[in-house]
Amino acid sequence: MVVRLMTGDSSTAVNPQLIRDWARACADGLEALRPEINDLNVFPIPDSDTGSNMAQTMTGALAVLDDLDGAADLPAVTRTLAEAAVGCARGNSGVILSQVLVGIADAVDLAMAENDHSFNRLCKNGLRLGALAARRAVSEPREGTVLTLLQVAADSAAANVAGSPADLARAVADDCAEALEHTPEQMPELASAGVVDAGARGFLAMADALVLVVTGVANKRRAYRGILTSSVHGTGHETGECGGAGDTDFEVMYLLDGAEGAQIGGLRDRLGQLGDSVVIVGDSSADGERFSVHVHTDDPGAAVEAGIELGRLTDIRISCFALDAIRAAPGANEPPPRFKRAVVVLVTGDGAEQLFAEAGAAVVRADHGVHPATLSKAIRATDSAHVIVMGNGMMSSQDLVQVGAQARSPQRSVVFLPTLSMVQCLSALAVHDPVEEPDVDAFAMAEAAANTRWGSLMHSNTKMMTLAGTCEIGDTLGLIGSDVLVIAPEQRQAATALLDLMLATGGELVTGLAGRDLDERTREAIAEHLHAHYPGIELALYETGQSSHLLQVGVE
Repeated sequence: MVVRLMTGDSSTAVNPQLIRDWARACADGLEALRPEINDLNVFPIPDSDTGSNMAQTMTGALAVLDDLDGAADLPAVTRTLAEAAVGCARGNSGVILSQVLVGIADAVDLAMAENDHSFNRLCKNGLRLGALAARRAVSEPREGTVLTLLQVAADSAAANVAGSPADLARAVADDCAEALEHTPEQMPELASAGVVDAGARGFLAMADALVLVVTGVANKRRAYRGILTSSVHGTGHETGECGGAGDTDFEVMYLLDGAEGAQIGGLRDRLGQLGDSVVIVGDSSADGERFSVHVHTDDPGAAVEAGIELGRLTDIRISCFALDAIRAAPGANEPPPRFKRAVVVLVTGDGAEQLFAEAGAAVVRADHGVHPATLSKAIRATDSAHVIVMGNGMMSSQDLVQVGAQARSPQRSVVFLPTLSMVQCLSALAVHDPVEEPDVDAFAMAEAAANTRWGSLMHSNTKMMTLAGTCEIGDTLGLIGSDVLVIAPEQRQAATALLDLMLATGGELVTGLAGRDLDERTREAIAEHLHAHYPGIELALYETGQSSHLLQVGVE
């Protein structure tokens, strides 16, 4: 990263390339944080588009700036960036972002008039003017939003104007980061949802971008998935009531040319009667004053007509919140699935892979663990409308919840059966009926798995106290579920003792899944023991080759 000013001198003049570099860093940073900022978006409505709007606004403005002559001076660069942002602003967050850039352009004009082009003075005046412009643009300003962070940034720049450019940039970013953590204390809507303000998070990304281009070092921030407090009461709010806007159906935006500044107050009042979240900003261009208008309303036609009465409208954009939510849902744009039903299972061992594939399941190997994204991809790859998933104890419940969120879509349902072993999974697959109704099929499979008592043999790798006593390293342990109930020096002794415990309450079928380290003598001992002591019980023993267990046993 090339630094475009001398960071040790607060009076250093700003090179126009610094603004270009900063704009690109802002665009890159906002694009990278787009999903995170979208997830935080609950105010003024939870439409999950603040990150997208800010990224698109900044990217659009940068594209116009890139077309500007590379030799353009500082006023031309900053004004081009500001006017482009006003023209391509998306959502109220994009409109407010544009005002930050307008403030900087106005500060450059002031610097030219006063012949003071220093970086620190430009930052101080630009942030102050941007904060004022953004607050004036919003009909009903609220604390705890990006407006709060803009004011904090302006105050921080003023307090550090005597320092070096690097110190000022770092102070602004750090003060904004601290203020962001406190936004839930200022707005009940944020506290209720357990998040910081989305627009404010976006502005912090812009402040961090300034640090990057001035110092060459990027700030590292935590992922703002939620606030650090454990409850709403921890933020100082006694209730979780959400009193913000969000009952309207449409978002309307347009550019208004030809109106006089004195008419804008009346337009603001009219739009306030039609809806909420009214934001109107203006910027001078070569063709005169242009205003960017934004409103949430149930009557988009009337909102457009209110602007037509005052001047010429361009770039009219009307979006429906409900339709946008449907389109933004995961998988909403996928083609219809080709198949009705699929079963996805996690297994270990080559033999298990072949066994479960022959039983009709889509198999995901988990010999060395499995990432949630891998399982999500396998679910989508089935191309099925209804997918039953059995984790078989190989993935945590938290990871399975994440998989469900990633893999479900309006065209795909995903049901997780709580199987804890491959032998339970095999019982469930035995009753799977692809032509049955999905809920009926899933219930029958879950019932079969639950009715399968399961146990296992494992090697002891450590000395420990168990329900069956103290085991030594090298002992063979017999478990029912997760409890050690058998300890024996040899595999066959542990296997026969485990069978006796599991069959004490009866059974008709014993299913064994042999691991790669189960010796032949134990295999023979299992068959001989059942034949001699339980002659009416059927045995099915499969070579599955897993390394985690010597043997898995299921009794039905």
